[in-house]
Amino acid sequence: METTFYNELTTTSLSGELLSDATCEKLLTAPETELLPLLDAAYRVRKTYFQNEVQLHILNNAQNGYCPEDCGYCAQANSATTDIETYPLKPDAEILEEAKRAYESGAYRYCIVMSGRGPSPKRVSHLAELIHTVKTHYPIEVCLSAGLIDVESAHILKTAGLDRLNHNLNTSETHYPNICSTHTYQDRMETLQAAQTAGLACCSGVIVGMGEGTDDLIQVAKALRQFEVASLPVNFFLPIAGTQLSESVPAQRSVPTTLTPDYCLRVLCLYRFLNPRAEIRVAAGREHHLRSMEVMALYPANSMFIDGYLNAEGSTASRTMEMIKDAGFTVKTNAEDVEQLNQDEIEKRDVLLKELKVLRPRMES
Repeated sequence: METTFYNELTTTSLSGELLSDATCEKLLTAPETELLPLLDAAYRVRKTYFQNEVQLHILNNAQNGYCPEDCGYCAQANSATTDIETYPLKPDAEILEEAKRAYESGAYRYCIVMSGRGPSPKRVSHLAELIHTVKTHYPIEVCLSAGLIDVESAHILKTAGLDRLNHNLNTSETHYPNICSTHTYQDRMETLQAAQTAGLACCSGVIVGMGEGTDDLIQVAKALRQFEVASLPVNFFLPIAGTQLSESVPAQRSVPTTLTPDYCLRVLCLYRFLNPRAEIRVAAGREHHLRSMEVMALYPANSMFIDGYLNAEGSTASRTMEMIKDAGFTVKTNAEDVEQLNQDEIEKRDVLLKELKVLRPRMES
């Protein structure tokens, strides 16, 4: 591919113009589109708006299970047979203690996530009080993911000090019936619209690898652009045993059932070009699918989770911090002493010497 192609991707994105569907498709699947020049082109857009900073987020799975929805990707769905720990909403003291730990770990944003279709008015009032308390005690941004929300609830949460409301579109309108039947794509759109009406910043993203086609990924990326979402998590489907989608992903679609690091990085680049001003977060599944190329995600993306996801473990905070630092990026944080918080663990590593059985394996036979 000619250098002009990659330069045009950067120029088009920075000028606010929209890439054509054909260009997006070429970016994702054309063999002649080389990965490294593509990452460089996406990095130039990322650097324009976010320099070399990386925002770290930490999730609090505040309520696990007991969900009436049948989302095929989710371990908490009523249709899932996953062996997860279930519990109702954690006590306020526990949620506040986790907010403290998130702040002290160097997280820029504390994400409170609840299972369920959506909160009752009583639950919304409770959450508003809780958010206000967190914001009073810690200078950390708070994001809430609580299911379907109406305008009145969004106003209450905004007044309490909520910084962002998370509600992922997950996939395109066309593909949505294939992953969920208990609510619709339009239901999710209306939640984002309610948040925007109340003046709340929106966090909304996608899950890649659920049997969708590349056209679906392009459609949802452009839908999120229309919403001008502040934060856009790009998740890669984790095949957790017991979820509906873990057993069978439709083979006729053009997304590979086993996501490759190359393809995942191309998706991140696509979402950066189409949403140049959004905080692009490489979210769930990054360790599982990017593997040895995980650090390359920092070139299109400027945000990561630390200490795992809702029901799946992830890299430790210290390992993530080290990866970011080693690649020449810096952590955007609310904690002044984040470097010291993580340096101690890094410095504890010793160089291990080979034992005799490794040096002379024939002696073992």
